[in-house]
Amino acid sequence: MQFTLKIGDRAPDFRLPATDGKTYGLADFAGAGALVVFFTCNHCPFVTGSDEVTRKTAEKFKGRGAAFIGINSNSERTYAEDGFAQMAVRMEDRKFPWVYARDESQDVARAYGALRTPHFYVFDKDRRLVYTGRGVDNPRDTSKMTVNDLDRALEELLSGRMVSVPVTNPVGCNVKWDGRDAHWMPPEACDLV
Repeated sequence: MQFTLKIGDRAPDFRLPATDGKTYGLADFAGAGALVVFFTCNHCPFVTGSDEVTRKTAEKFKGRGAAFIGINSNSERTYAEDGFAQMAVRMEDRKFPWVYARDESQDVARAYGALRTPHFYVFDKDRRLVYTGRGVDNPRDTSKMTVNDLDRALEELLSGRMVSVPVTNPVGCNVKWDGRDAHWMPPEACDLV
């Protein structure tokens, strides 16, 4: 049984409300030569520890045709600070260079098989998966990072090369599933770090 997307899989579509007041789906990024879909949130120390590195990567590749959408699928019943209102405040404060969307039903996280926050998925122009996993090797303390996997994957993709390391384990907090669906993922999938 497959728990997360595999290399070569097509990006599952979605329609999600974002903090900018718009609703987004894959068609809204049709002009992008690469699309980074990443599962994120407001509170996780692995997210907050690496947001500025993710910002630099997004800004670096925006002019080369990459688009980014961060999706918060965490249950606000588990973490109230992951609610939509708090997302809007965070985007107003931090002004990140990506769309920040809310997956309240958690259906999009299920479709992608999101395991952690953050968990990155890089798709080519045909929206086929070319990279999935971590952004960097030490997202909680980027002063100690030695590898920026997201940057490397985008550089290789947008330079017309094969992605040399297409799969890494995402490093971060577990996605906070709503109580009704807390056990949809097998225990072995939750052991990934």
